[in-house]
Formats: sequence, structure tokens, C-alpha cells
Amino acid sequence: MIRCFVFIIYFIYFLSVVLPLSAQPKYEIRAIWLTTLNGMDWPQAKAIDAAGVRKQQNELCRILDKLQSAHFNTVLLQTRIRGDVLYPSDIETFAEILTGHAGKDPGYDPLAFAIEECHKRGMEIHAWMVTVPIGNDQQVESAGKKSLVRKRRDLCKHYRGTWYLDPGNPSTQEYLSKLVCELVGKYDIDGVHLDYIRYPERASSFPDKDTFKKYGRGMPFTAWRRNNITTIVRRLYQDVKALKPWVKVSSSPIGKYRDTRRYTSRGWNALHTVYQEAQQWLKEGIQDALFPMMYFKENDFYPFALDWKEHKNNRWIVPGLGVYFLSPSEQDWPLDEIVRQVNFIREIGLDGQAYFRNRFVLDNTKQIWDELTENTYAYPALIPPMTWIDRIAPDAPTHPSVKRTKEGHLMLSWNPSIDNSNQPVTYHLYGSDTYPVDIRNPKNLITTYLPTNHYPYKPSQPWLLKRYLCVTAADRFGNESVPLELNKASEDDLPILNDGDQVTLPHVKDVRYIRIATPTGHEVLRIDYANSFNIQQLHEGFYWVYLIDKEGRERLVGTILK
Repeated sequence: MIRCFVFIIYFIYFLSVVLPLSAQPKYEIRAIWLTTLNGMDWPQAKAIDAAGVRKQQNELCRILDKLQSAHFNTVLLQTRIRGDVLYPSDIETFAEILTGHAGKDPGYDPLAFAIEECHKRGMEIHAWMVTVPIGNDQQVESAGKKSLVRKRRDLCKHYRGTWYLDPGNPSTQEYLSKLVCELVGKYDIDGVHLDYIRYPERASSFPDKDTFKKYGRGMPFTAWRRNNITTIVRRLYQDVKALKPWVKVSSSPIGKYRDTRRYTSRGWNALHTVYQEAQQWLKEGIQDALFPMMYFKENDFYPFALDWKEHKNNRWIVPGLGVYFLSPSEQDWPLDEIVRQVNFIREIGLDGQAYFRNRFVLDNTKQIWDELTENTYAYPALIPPMTWIDRIAPDAPTHPSVKRTKEGHLMLSWNPSIDNSNQPVTYHLYGSDTYPVDIRNPKNLITTYLPTNHYPYKPSQPWLLKRYLCVTAADRFGNESVPLELNKASEDDLPILNDGDQVTLPHVKDVRYIRIATPTGHEVLRIDYANSFNIQQLHEGFYWVYLIDKEGRERLVGTILK
């Protein structure tokens, strides 16, 4: 009876938040898991020669182009797979998926390439590290002498056909620490994302009784196991922050932390099944974000999203959404299930969404790509500021410049900003047809995370050009400066001639045509002169109005703001 009542309450609340579509926030983490295990998302091509390298790189660029066009801002790239990695390491070997051969050098640095390409597109890249599993029997055998099992057998446990690091062995913590420090020290990544930082499923018979006997220190067995995982999480968080405090540290715990008063986890949860006390990590402040794997539907999703919300401790909760279940070969979910989950996440004030996994989004499974690009992510969003580490914004840009190029677009530039962290800043460009530009309105975001202090502004469609522009600076922690206006309203501005869709002109002799164009000169409409006409057919935007006389001479007389 109680569960039925809870379901009814959620169903009523559910309808109230779905209709209409929840507003898109200015700050929202929009992440996707890009899986390299078996090349499930990337790569398909093997880097066996120069042509293979180019093909492998082009594959990734096409993926990132599509993610950028859909306004994603975070890529979780699987960087450590199963005891092997995507970059040249002194600790672990190159992943087999790169070349088809375990340990073979692909002839370039895939992680460095991915970082450069993500940053070029204004997206963060987080190194997704699979921590405890190190491969099934076949994977370990394929790696041969290069496998972690052969090199550090003392750290490894074999369980149900798979090899794992032993979380209870203190040397496991040291090993993972060296691996993460090498990664963070060498690369300009934006985050370290810890996956499978837990014991395996059905862990009751995991063979660590000998480890417990040696290192248990009188603790109850289950508390010892939870403490083992938490100790590793704490150590890796502290290691990263000591090297680069702006690098975000996150993990992907089981989506149901434990039974709640609202609903049970039906025996499967993070705390009791796999010994992840992830809410304690939030309370202690040893994670910047959690991406709980909430691959559930209907009332198995909403109560647990609220539970994460209530225990977030001012850190970020970004529910992982199981879009792979949209596939008819999986569970054939309707698209509405994911849309409702996104709306609910926004309504209760969580910090974004992550999608597992990339291929199902880019393949437009059940039209998920169409939904994201046309509705859910219609315009960009910023990653929230990491204020628990740093809350000082960089200096505002100065000395604006707006110049029209021969090609007809605008070249925007400004003097660079300086941040207290001494790290490079990026820039966010805003635009509006009303003055001043309101940077609080997410619809005014034009482009984000520009790496330089100049930008060729040429919208994809001429009518998207905005009348007024401004720019802000952002530091590595996400703090944003006050805006610099790139152009301003003045008494010399041409008058706005329309009221809604109706344009009224004064009566002028000898005028033959009216020409309506974008500020770059692109003509969108030419009609016979009339002192009143309708512009319902025009796209929203800002336009200039010219009058053309019988001799072909034209005069700029005003503007239209639709």
C-alpha cells in the first residue's frame, strides 16, 4: 500500500514536470561515455600504418564534431581499459584495440590527440579509468608478459573468470596512485573519472579472506571492505588535487545507493552489494562529482535520483542515463522514458546528465539524437563552477574590437584576461538583439570555452547574427568574469521599424523596392514598396531595411527585430 501510494505521488509529480518541457539551464554538465573497450564506440580502424593512424584520428574527429554540434560539453573517454591504457605509460601497456596487438605503439599518442581535439571544440575531456578489473582470462592471456597479472601477481585476485586488483591490499592503493599521478602529471586533462571503483558483483565469495586476515585490524568484514574502497578514493582525490587542483575527480557508483524510505533497491545497491559508500565520499568531500549509473526506468529511477539530490553535499550529481536500453536489441525503451528523466533531473536541480553510451546517441537510436539537438540541448550550457576549490573569477577582458572582414563576417577580439591561478583562461561569447546582453539568460550563449582572445563570428545562418555582443572570461575552475561589451547601444542606432510582425514605413516618393538583409549584407527578402507590410515569414533575428529608388540607389532607413 505504501509503495503504491508513493508511485501515485511520483506519477502526479512526474506529469507536472514533463509538461511543458523543462527550461534549459545555463549551467549543466552534458556528458557522454566514449567506450574504447573492444572499440565499441572508438576506434574501429587499427593504427598499423600512417593511413591507419589518420583513419583512427578522423573517426574520433567525426564523433567529436557531432557531440559539439549537439552542445555536449564533457567527454568521458575510456583511457584505462583493463590494465592497459591509451597513452605511452611507464606503468602499463598500450591497449590492444589501438593496433590489434597488445602493447604495440600506435605511432602517435591517442590521449594527447583526443585532448587537443576536445579542447579545440570547447569540450572538457575526463580520463575514464576502469580501476579494479584488469581483464578476463582471455584478455590477460592475450597481453602475455605485459599483463598486470604477470607483472604484479601479488596485487591480483582471480574470481569467476576475471582478474581484479585486490582493494584490501595497501599496495593496490599505491599502484593506482602512481598510475593516476603519471596521467595527471603528463596530460592537460580536465578530469579523472573512476569507474568500477568497487568490489565485483556477487562479492560474498570474492577471495580476499587472506587479505582480511593480514590487514583487517579487527574491523568487521563488510566495514573493512567499504573502508578499502574509500581509502583508495580518498588517496586518488588527494593525489590529483596536490598536482592540479582544477582537475575534477569523479566516479560512477551503482545508481541505487541503498534502500530508501520511498522505495527499495530490491537487493542491488552500491553500499551493501559492492561496498561503495559513495554518499560518504560526498560528505567527506573526496569527490567533485558522482555520475551514478542510473540505468533504470519509471519508479526505479525517480526515488533514487531524489536520494542522490538529498545527499549531494554541494557537489555535483550527474545521473548516468541508460540510452542503450532504447535499442530494440536491448530493452526497447520508448524515447519518452529518457526525455522524462532529463526533465526530472532539471526539475529537482541536479547538475546534468551523462549518456551510456556514445554510439546509441550518435546512431540516433529511437531518435534520441534528434531530440537532443532540436529540443533538449537546443543551445550551449556551461559546466558549473567548482567553488569548493576556488571561487575567484578572472579579470574581465578589456579593449573590445569588432571589425568586418572581406568575407562579410565579424572578427571579434579583446585583450586577454588574467586569473589568480596563473592558468590559461577561456572565453564565453554572448549575443542578443536587445541591449544590454543578459548573460544570465542561457539562450544568449553563442559559443563557449574559446581558447583565444579573437573569434571570427559567422553564424551558421545569417539571421542568427545578434545585434549586440559581449564576452566573459572563465578560469579552469569555471568561475566567470563580468562581461565586456563588444558593442553598445547609442543614439545613433537606426530605429526599429516593426511592432511584432507588422512593419510601418513613412511614405517616401520615388521608392520602388524594399530590401531586407542581415547585418552582413545577406538579402533575405525584396518586395515592392509599401508603407506597411508583414514579416511573418522571416526567421527570428535582427535585420536591416533598405529602400531602393527607381534609379537603383538604396538607402538604409532602419532595422527589424523579430
